[in-house]
Amino acid sequence: MNHKFHEEHYQKARELVSQMTLEEKTSQLCNEAPAIERLGIPSYGWWNEGLHGVARAGVATIFPQSIGLAAMFDQDMMKTVGDITALEGRIKYNWAQKNNDHSIYRGLTFWSPNINIYRDPRWGRGHETFGEDPYLTSVCAENYIKGLQGGEDERYMKAAACAKHFAAHSGPEGIRHGFNSEVSNFDLHDTYLPAFEWCIKKADVEGIMGAYNMINGVHCCANEEYMEDVMRQKWGFKGYYVSDCGALADMHMFCLITHTAVESAALALKSGCDLNCGQTYLHVLQAYNEGLVTEEEIDRAVIRIMATRFKLGLFDKDCVYNNNTDYLKVECKEHLEKAYEAAVKSTVLFKNNGILPLKKDGIQTIGVIGPNAANIRALEGNYNGTATTYHTVLDGIKENCGDDIRVLYSEGCHLYRKNNASWFGPSDLSSDAMTVAQNSDVIVMCLGLDSSIEGEQGDACNEFGAGDKPSLSFPGYQVEMLEKVKELGKPIILVVLAGGALDLNWSNDNCDAILYGWYPGTMGGSAIADIIFGKQNPSGKTPVTFYRSLDDIPAFEDYNMEGRTYRYLTKKPLYEFGYGLSYTSFETKNEIIMGSIADNSLSISVDVSNTGKFDGDAVVKVYATYGEEKYKTPNKKLCGFTRLSLTSGETKTVTIAIDNAAILLTDQDGSRYLPQTMKLHVEN
Repeated sequence: MNHKFHEEHYQKARELVSQMTLEEKTSQLCNEAPAIERLGIPSYGWWNEGLHGVARAGVATIFPQSIGLAAMFDQDMMKTVGDITALEGRIKYNWAQKNNDHSIYRGLTFWSPNINIYRDPRWGRGHETFGEDPYLTSVCAENYIKGLQGGEDERYMKAAACAKHFAAHSGPEGIRHGFNSEVSNFDLHDTYLPAFEWCIKKADVEGIMGAYNMINGVHCCANEEYMEDVMRQKWGFKGYYVSDCGALADMHMFCLITHTAVESAALALKSGCDLNCGQTYLHVLQAYNEGLVTEEEIDRAVIRIMATRFKLGLFDKDCVYNNNTDYLKVECKEHLEKAYEAAVKSTVLFKNNGILPLKKDGIQTIGVIGPNAANIRALEGNYNGTATTYHTVLDGIKENCGDDIRVLYSEGCHLYRKNNASWFGPSDLSSDAMTVAQNSDVIVMCLGLDSSIEGEQGDACNEFGAGDKPSLSFPGYQVEMLEKVKELGKPIILVVLAGGALDLNWSNDNCDAILYGWYPGTMGGSAIADIIFGKQNPSGKTPVTFYRSLDDIPAFEDYNMEGRTYRYLTKKPLYEFGYGLSYTSFETKNEIIMGSIADNSLSISVDVSNTGKFDGDAVVKVYATYGEEKYKTPNKKLCGFTRLSLTSGETKTVTIAIDNAAILLTDQDGSRYLPQTMKLHVEN
């Protein structure tokens, strides 16, 4: 949407709100907003999700989970994912309106993306994010938001994105409702806030969601300093601020910073929280009657949320997006092809001793073993839609083998359960999995997690509760099964479907190849199998560090970044951020730095050559390193990247722009500044 229409929509919102009674105004402040028939305002359900495709609203294209999308390092594809999500969402919304359905998950306000920093691999919701790096997170989110909100009608948004969860919110899940994130000014401004600032300034994100937690004793939905002074006055935010679902009730129930729902409603509204996902704002009218809030403060919130509805063209029949009604475009062939492309680009090859790409010559049988070989939930991730057809890893391998190779299959063991006699234990693994392995020439082990045990509190629950990972080991009998199969001495290709870094130390030493598929979406199994057989070349890069041990990083509850992520780690990891192999090899040379920091025109030019035998995609990453500065400096810092396709033997020259915002350093007091001494270097 063109910026020049912002004020026009706000003026329309002011005029509409001026016609409302006080009771009508306060009725609009919760996520289930009732109709005001005398003013022609229909009811509206604010809560919708679109993390990696339209979620929880029936059939839609399911792209790889966000962590996988980040592994693509592909800005254009991120924009495409946002665009397809918005188109399918708009089509579903328009049909819901025709059928008089104004309920939850039918609106156009998508509470995505999740731009929290995946600072600790134990966090269950980490796979909803774009990984551990603030810059990668910022750029992925920027392009997703632009794809979701932008379109051919510059007067309106196609859909409205919402960056969440503001801020310093990344576990533990089990105590999130009363948790106080103790964060230094340095870490807050160096790690936890930059992506929010980026999304506001560079993507004009329409919504910001406040988190459940407190930061240094101040609740994230009642932090006027950041919600109004920093976000709106300093960063220029022009959208609406919404609480996470139930977060306002947490103020008096768990955080104990207020005593009653009335006090919580008043505190949040006065601080700048415009919309409540929940029911606490049902008490705003009582707060007004008790003199705790003013009508001007109520007007401010209602005008902001009504302006969003105007920006979406919900009151304008001439909005071109209201004509998107071709339901045959939902999960259409073209969209599924993009989901397949994203799954290919997101898959990371961590190890390959030469077994991949797998040649069919001499292979009569392939054993596919493991609880994730045919697990649909391991394709979906969380906050997901429903697919008409799911392509599991088992399906993909069978498609590739056809009649040439016999595919044998065993689930092998339950994903995580150990205490159920109906599933294999360590003494009887040979009963099925071992039989398949013994009769196979090559074995594909499909292990990992799924969103039933890794995810958000209330949605995911493992034996330790709440969806976080108590350890990074494969759960249940997966490790024992893998070790038992290894004893046969046959080639093992390990395929892992999981939402973050698991312990791959033993696997790295003992498996012939390791492919990490994350939660790859509806087309994920086909993409992974095509990589195994060489129809596609892996090109994903891990957006998180794979540590050798949890002993190498601070406690989960500790929000200090020292010792965490590639920027501040102090011990050598198993796989570092940005790592990922290919079937071919790339070389970079002739780096030329152009422009200057002074006028924000810095860029780097580099020749990239495919020196191997396979065509493939190169991911070129630019890192900054620093000399002695005012305060802490990172080991290195991602500040630019691009992806390009190269045929075998081909060379291309690429120029990567380096935005000043990507190279900023942070002083101890949280102030940010441009470096005095800095070097740029390229990695691929």
